[in-house]
Amino acid sequence: MSLDQLLLSIPPLAVYLVVALVVMVESMGVPLPGEVTLVTAAILSSHHQLDVSHLWVAVAGTAGAVVGDSIGYGVGHHVGRRLLVWLRHRFSRHFGAKEIAYAEAVFTRHGVWAVFFGRFVALLRIFAGPLSGVLRLPYHRFLPANALGGATWAFATTYGVYVLGTVAEKWLKTFAWAGLAAFVVGSLLASTLLGRRVRRAVDHFAEHHPKAVAAVEAEG
Repeated sequence: MSLDQLLLSIPPLAVYLVVALVVMVESMGVPLPGEVTLVTAAILSSHHQLDVSHLWVAVAGTAGAVVGDSIGYGVGHHVGRRLLVWLRHRFSRHFGAKEIAYAEAVFTRHGVWAVFFGRFVALLRIFAGPLSGVLRLPYHRFLPANALGGATWAFATTYGVYVLGTVAEKWLKTFAWAGLAAFVVGSLLASTLLGRRVRRAVDHFAEHHPKAVAAVEAEG
């Protein structure tokens, strides 16, 4: 079976469900590749032989982000800091003491703005819901920032990739898939570079705020 035949066999509903599920679980605090999944689905929607709608990809991404963050908020609100301890032990690669201390400082200082803009940063995107609940950010303030941030992120990402993918399919013709693959690689590269920048910010914070990191480590 060729690549085109394989892609044509994928039910559009399955694409939307996968996007919503992966983004939702990531937003709950589990480190999954939500952004990569959204970008991949957007690329599929730009290939007009497929019946995948870029609008519904964006809607699925938005729904997953809002629902996942809300679930994460609820868990964080009821479980409290024990959730951070569990995340640190369960996903130590992504939730070390430095990462938690840094994220907590960002959310404490910026509040709802951190919820909105955090949607665009991998580390903060995972922390947004659970940490907002742990810090007792009022839900009536959290929800609008969460919904607006999730929708902006999902629609901007989906439509940006869709437009680029449509241009690639139109002008590259036979080599359209090579162009679309290049967008995937480019997205991964951009995500990696942003991740390194966040990592430097985390290390800088830990260097200048050792007591905050030590306090997180002392929790268990």
